[in-house]
Amino acid sequence: MDEAEQVFAQVASYFGLLADPTRLRILSCLCGEERPVHDVVERIGLTQANISRHLNILYRAGVVDRRRDGSSVLYKVVDPNFVDICRTVSITVASRDLGDELGIGK
Repeated sequence: MDEAEQVFAQVASYFGLLADPTRLRILSCLCGEERPVHDVVERIGLTQANISRHLNILYRAGVVDRRRDGSSVLYKVVDPNFVDICRTVSITVASRDLGDELGIGK
């Protein structure tokens, strides 16, 4: 695999993290604030096992970091580029959907 192919594969993997609505919801929950897993579970409304699996994927990808505080594990977003990408795409999609509803751009 040449260097360009390797970069494209890494970029695809990076964007693949955005391909799951649960991970997007978790990132939104963690934007700007470190939170314990139980808080993320409560806010997202899914099982702890499911949330922990997604947090581990994000952790291994270097998007979030974690630390132990007593019996709690706290997570925070450490890749500001990832948050910016999520925010930009979400705003673009939401405004496109709103434009479709209002008949703008037709």
